Amino acid sequence: MNITELTVHELQEKLKNKELTIKEITKAYTDRMDEKEKDVQAFVTVLKDEANKKAEEIQSKIDNGEIKGELAGIPIGIKDNICTKGIKTTCSSKMLENFVSPYDATVMEKINNENMIDLGKLNMDEFAMGSSTEHSYFKKTKNPWNLNKVPGGSSGGSAAAVASNMVPWALGSDTGGSIRLPASFCGVVGLKPTYGLVSRYGLIAYASSLDQIGTITKDVKDAAMLLNVIAGHDEKDTTSINKEKVDYLKALKNDVKGLKIGVPKEFFGEGINQEVKQALQQAIETYKELGAKVEEFSLDIAKYSLASYYIIACAEASSNLGRFDGIRYTYRTKEFKNLKEIYKKSRSEGFGPEVKRRIILGTYVLSSGYYDAYYKKAQQVRTLVMKEFNKGFEKYDVILTPTSPTVAFDIGSKSSNPLEMYLADICTVSVNIAGLPGISIPCGVDKSGMPIGMQLIGNKFCEETILNAAYTFEQKIKFREKYKPEFKK
Repeated sequence: MNITELTVHELQEKLKNKELTIKEITKAYTDRMDEKEKDVQAFVTVLKDEANKKAEEIQSKIDNGEIKGELAGIPIGIKDNICTKGIKTTCSSKMLENFVSPYDATVMEKINNENMIDLGKLNMDEFAMGSSTEHSYFKKTKNPWNLNKVPGGSSGGSAAAVASNMVPWALGSDTGGSIRLPASFCGVVGLKPTYGLVSRYGLIAYASSLDQIGTITKDVKDAAMLLNVIAGHDEKDTTSINKEKVDYLKALKNDVKGLKIGVPKEFFGEGINQEVKQALQQAIETYKELGAKVEEFSLDIAKYSLASYYIIACAEASSNLGRFDGIRYTYRTKEFKNLKEIYKKSRSEGFGPEVKRRIILGTYVLSSGYYDAYYKKAQQVRTLVMKEFNKGFEKYDVILTPTSPTVAFDIGSKSSNPLEMYLADICTVSVNIAGLPGISIPCGVDKSGMPIGMQLIGNKFCEETILNAAYTFEQKIKFREKYKPEFKK
């Protein structure tokens, strides 16, 4: 039995039946990290010794009856923009290279309350700005299916660590597709919850009205389990929604008979790879066989969503990243003559090129004389996007699209052309603009063996609907039984 290939719910079963101990599980994962991290480069901070020590403590407490939680001792990986007390939280940036968080994010408090074991902080595009995890100050993460390909971004470290079995599941953040895109590229499950369902307190902000913490897992059941842990109202986050707690595991009924699925034709047009289209078409036929009602319709927002997303996101980034000034807890330039030089040189040296590009763009669209033409207009388009989705959900329970126009691309192939890189997000950004939940699940592979992702979008707070739709499809096609990462070089 290969412990690291098991899902979390399978690990739970083995623990319950006393077939495995927490120490054995944790050691299996830390050994796997020793074996694969040199190739995949998914971690910024590795907590191997701490994890094995904590495993012993938790095992002892369980044996003494002090802990009874179902997730006690289950390892997890955390994206490096989620604050973890006493551990470096760098956002994969030189600016925060030595920042040790003095507090835990709310999601980390919930993870710790379950007595899970943190295996380390996972690599990402700097300040979550990117679609390939090539914009990290520390390293370029590789795709476990093919080490010459990108894992997607910005949560590329999280997706690559799950896909390569170095962690059983992970937390990521999604501003415009940053969970779903790497999940698609790495052949795993990525869930971006409704805006406000999961607290953002302790998530280092990129674009506050778009950011959302979510899950990257091996299968849909694990996604539902982890969402059960992290969802819920938080007084420390003013955008957190106070609603009744839901058990998302109960939503997994393996039945989609009568489910109405809308397929927007605009998401299958020019720019979408032919093999991606074919895989999605096959998925649509599978849903029909399972008894769902699938219908094509028009959702003419994709071309507007991407433009408005980059204006809003960059504007909010310009504002949020103003705090990183070289004065308090961030990188400070070594040589300066006055206060102005500290600001200028610290920010010039501390931020990477992609972050600088977005700060400059954001500052421009917020500046006097341009605010109405760009930022205000983008917010008006955002309202139109929400209205279009509302119209769609009057008729359909779920909207089905590709997660990405292509499979994972070669490392370095798009890094010199930012506009081409931004187009990787064209299928995902509208979900964040409208604050909706979306899930990416693998639906096949292309001729070269790279995974293809399918995105299911739900109405606000309808996570149960998309989780069940994803789960039913997953049970039918059994992707994980047929395909595994090959670590091709």
